Amino acid sequence: MKARVHVMLKNGVLDPQGEAVRHALGAMGFDGVKGVRQGKVIELDLDAGVTEADVEAMCEKLLANTVIESYSVEMI
Repeated sequence: MKARVHVMLKNGVLDPQGEAVRHALGAMGFDGVKGVRQGKVIELDLDAGVTEADVEAMCEKLLANTVIESYSVEMI
């Protein structure tokens, strides 16, 4: 079994890396991009007994900084 965790900065938190990507896209001629938010995807290979609640606990303790980031868990 696998879990996929999507981590993004919360709304209202400045994203300098996303802004750098937006600026670079404009410099490369890709007009019309109003904003970029950059996040990360973490894919976990799990033993059969690991639950979604276990993965959420992993996110709360290590995988996401819950002060400034939100996350979602997808069991696949």
